[in-house]
Amino acid sequence: MTKRVLIVGAGGFIGGFMAEQSLKRGYETWVTVRESTSRQFLEDERLNFVVLDYDDTPAMTQVLTTALPEGERWDYIVYNLGATKCANFLDFNRINYQYLRNFCDILCGNNLVPERFLFMSSLGAMGPGDEKTYEPLKPSMFPCPNTRYGLSKVKAEMHLQMIENFPYIIFRPTGVYGPHEQDYLMMIKSIDKHWDFGVGFRRQLLTFIYVEDLVNAVFDALESGVVQKKYIIAEERAYTQKEFRTIVAEELGGRWVIPVKLPLFITYIASFFAEKWGMAKMQPSTLNRDKFKIMKQRNWSCDVSDAQRDFGFKTRFSLRDGIKATVVAYLKEKESKLNK
Repeated sequence: MTKRVLIVGAGGFIGGFMAEQSLKRGYETWVTVRESTSRQFLEDERLNFVVLDYDDTPAMTQVLTTALPEGERWDYIVYNLGATKCANFLDFNRINYQYLRNFCDILCGNNLVPERFLFMSSLGAMGPGDEKTYEPLKPSMFPCPNTRYGLSKVKAEMHLQMIENFPYIIFRPTGVYGPHEQDYLMMIKSIDKHWDFGVGFRRQLLTFIYVEDLVNAVFDALESGVVQKKYIIAEERAYTQKEFRTIVAEELGGRWVIPVKLPLFITYIASFFAEKWGMAKMQPSTLNRDKFKIMKQRNWSCDVSDAQRDFGFKTRFSLRDGIKATVVAYLKEKESKLNK
């Protein structure tokens, strides 16, 4: 029988690729969205939609318990819902932790627990890596998040681990990039305009994962049968900012670029005021004190051997391959806007 997959939080950047991959693998694919969620990347007519209000637990219970015929359930659930930036930092706890807790309570209380439940956490849940030896981050390391975002993700992870016999899989992906993603797109746009801004003067190792490699890893893990495991998901090697800048510049047609290194104290001041301005406007700011701590961190190198061993994880896209695809999509969109 065809497996049923429910993708929670499918309206975002990763969710569209996840829904597409689920359909490619032949699954009966269900996606949850809010009433206000854009469905720009969820246009395939084979998708089944579940509209949820995550702030209304009784209404969410009613929708989830009546979406399928009585006695049936989703075989796999991918929980991709979350916030990466908020105007009010209390919202990290509400969205990243409380929503997950409420959702799992509904599953457990209504006989809807799936065969496997994959939670999309973040490498930010680990906290800073060793910046003397540059030892790669490992899933077995004790998490010590230093951001409010990372703390909310760890709380969600701990909740899953405390549910008796719950078939969770936890993914901690590093920075995810690809077409439609916005944060790395800002860096690409800056390099397109001949500027590359960095933070701090000490050596920094960066890791990346192309969105298609991430979603393939999601379904490979679900299909492998592993449960109650945590995995770091990243390309197998780390890069310097210079390497990232060089690859982007070359894929943009050989852009000349002026690299600018900003001292940490100047970046902190800018982050502080950008955060306060965002709070005043009640809009999340891309630059804030959480983001500063992430930019300040020097060691993002990763050990992905557990994922390689348990479900054959292997990236198909090197950073150059992924940037090439991302730049092609960016230039196409840029040309489209110019022609309007």
